Amino acid sequence: MEKINQLKVELGQVIASLEDYLRCRKEEGVEGLPVSDEVLPLSDERLPAGKACLLRNIRQELGECTRCKLHRHRTNIVYGVGNPEARLVFVGEGPGEDEDRQGEPFVGRAGQLLTKIIGSINLSRDEVYIANIIKCRPPGNRNPEPDEIRACEPFLIKQLEAIGPKIICALGTFAAQTLLQTDEKISRLRGRFFSYRDARLIATFHPAFLLRNPERKRDVWEDMKMIREEYCR
Repeated sequence: MEKINQLKVELGQVIASLEDYLRCRKEEGVEGLPVSDEVLPLSDERLPAGKACLLRNIRQELGECTRCKLHRHRTNIVYGVGNPEARLVFVGEGPGEDEDRQGEPFVGRAGQLLTKIIGSINLSRDEVYIANIIKCRPPGNRNPEPDEIRACEPFLIKQLEAIGPKIICALGTFAAQTLLQTDEKISRLRGRFFSYRDARLIATFHPAFLLRNPERKRDVWEDMKMIREEYCR
């Protein structure tokens, strides 16, 4: 009986994957699929679906989120932006005032600096993906609270799984500590790679911190060189 129940679970997963795949193909304008006499082996892996479509599905699942108290004061949900096929993803802490108003991550002064940082390794914002730990601005730009992280982090994880980046760059203490599940200071976390799921994760100082402490830009440049070297392998 246990084996039958397990087979039912696996069959349900295959059907769910097939439904996702067909829905994505339909959204991309595909009206039919080629027919072949070839017998394909069964697999417990998800059927391939466009990464952009998967990200749209996650956004639809998020909806007009009211899962934590942050929704009471937000103007816009700040989901994420960039290349769904990105090999490099930047993850910050959360939206600020400019991001809350425009609904896009890193668009204020810190965002302008991040654009320059990305450019320093010969990439553009269009080639990477940018997201945050939480998707609604905390009042007064305070640090997110544990219940807010618990409500929001699963959606970030789904985004990262959909994109499948080679490298994740955690921007600032809060993003690094959340992703790595540690209370180590950013000054001790930066400058080295960690394993995070199927990606390599490196932490560096947040652009907003650099605006207040420009003397630490040299440290970020060293981190970016490590990213570039890993990116080109």
